[in-house]
Amino acid sequence: MGQKIFQTNAELRDWLSEQHSAIIFIPTMGGLHPGHQYLIQKAKKRKTNKSQIILVSIFVNPLQFSRGEDFKKYPRNITRDSELAFSAGADAIWAPDYIDVFPGGEDSHFKIQVPKTLHNQLCGAERKGHFDGVATVIIRLIKIIKPEKLILGEKDWQQLLIIRKLFQELSIPIKIESFSTQRDQSGFAYSSRNAYLSHSERSNAQALPNVIQEAKDDFVKDKIINLKKIDSKLKESNLEIEYIKIVDAFSLKEKKNINGICLLAAAVRCGSTRLIDHTFLMHRKPIIAIDGPAGAGKSTVTKEFAKRLGFIYLDTGAMYRAVTWLILKNSIDPNNHVEIKKILKDVKLEFKNSSFDEQRILINNTDVTEKIRSPEVTSMVSEIAKQQFVRELLTTRQQVIGDHGGLIAEGRDIGTAVFPEADVKIFLTATPKERAKRRSLDLEKRGYEYSSIEDLEKEIQERDKKDTEREIAPLRKAQDAIELVTDGLNIEDVLEEMTYIFRSKIPEEIWPTPNL
Repeated sequence: MGQKIFQTNAELRDWLSEQHSAIIFIPTMGGLHPGHQYLIQKAKKRKTNKSQIILVSIFVNPLQFSRGEDFKKYPRNITRDSELAFSAGADAIWAPDYIDVFPGGEDSHFKIQVPKTLHNQLCGAERKGHFDGVATVIIRLIKIIKPEKLILGEKDWQQLLIIRKLFQELSIPIKIESFSTQRDQSGFAYSSRNAYLSHSERSNAQALPNVIQEAKDDFVKDKIINLKKIDSKLKESNLEIEYIKIVDAFSLKEKKNINGICLLAAAVRCGSTRLIDHTFLMHRKPIIAIDGPAGAGKSTVTKEFAKRLGFIYLDTGAMYRAVTWLILKNSIDPNNHVEIKKILKDVKLEFKNSSFDEQRILINNTDVTEKIRSPEVTSMVSEIAKQQFVRELLTTRQQVIGDHGGLIAEGRDIGTAVFPEADVKIFLTATPKERAKRRSLDLEKRGYEYSSIEDLEKEIQERDKKDTEREIAPLRKAQDAIELVTDGLNIEDVLEEMTYIFRSKIPEEIWPTPNL
């Protein structure tokens, strides 16, 4: 294919028409550095097929510079930028002129206005119209090249949030993937504007990442952040403070108490150069809740996803099946709540992992991993699971397991009852017909007989009805869950979609995952 540099839209379109390839797009304003190279390298790793093209744009957007800012002196060196981009794995560079992006001038085109709730926070509070300019130009760029995927850095976190929200509201079918802030050996965040700093200013500016990291360390130890201490240390280094805030990482609203994922963000001026930095704050590791009806493929993909993330895998459905097996084994009437409470009072439930592919479940020291998949247990588990005592007992045990996070749990009420504060919620589902086909294959594999796929489909529909209509913890999609329909998707397809959802909710800085 060869490495190409295009300066006009016509050249780019002619070349792309010959490639017949999907585009992974990395927009930049030039002044490339190792942070940009990291994005390109990540894009290369995330290619789903060899024919995809990694296209890097270099366009200094005048719309995102306020009056008196550094538009004219912004770094421009196409030769150096091209060398850095190509060495990192870019296939082509597009460096359009202003007139290519805005034919007839910017006043000849619609402009995007970012909601004030997002714009007037952090950087946008002082830079009026800045994010309007960012949003407007990104729409212009993707309209011209029509990429399949957009790769952005998490260093400009507010910008990333705005672009995600923009694509969501305009129903733009382009996936956005983001990757963490990259730093030099001293912890200083790479930025195109670092080139403006003199030697003495660079020394002063080092205080910004230093105090951010110190605050993060304090938080990890004592769960507190002292903003006055940060303020004082920055001023001691002759840095002019624009803001230092703790905000919700997604709404950007200021927070007094740190819960969920929060952002410690700061902007300062060192001489005439404006610098930003941030870190994420979280009391525990992330929790992922996977809910959905029986036969949607939750267990299969959840196990593999946990393996790729390095998370604990919690099969809550297996816990309910194990309890059901114990009740049936002891010939207890499912309606005899007194006897059920008695047998479960001191029940011992354990998960044992010899590997992610062989998670075993034991109840009272008996391995019931295979036994709980029998048709008898399957037909009765909904009746047992709807009982309040059983529900409360197992929910409490599941929550204890999830105290420290780093866990992916699947079941029927994970995102609504067990972990309502889960950081990622996915509702995994499929049509009853698709689930009946999967159930038949599973039964055949395990050596169980069944009458017909049609009967399995009816059983699934009846179980769905029971699960959704029960009074205690009914099956339903959490309000903030993302629905993923798996009909026609293979396991890798589902895992790819789950990875995308995970990365839209969990910054790479919080959970770097080499397997994704």
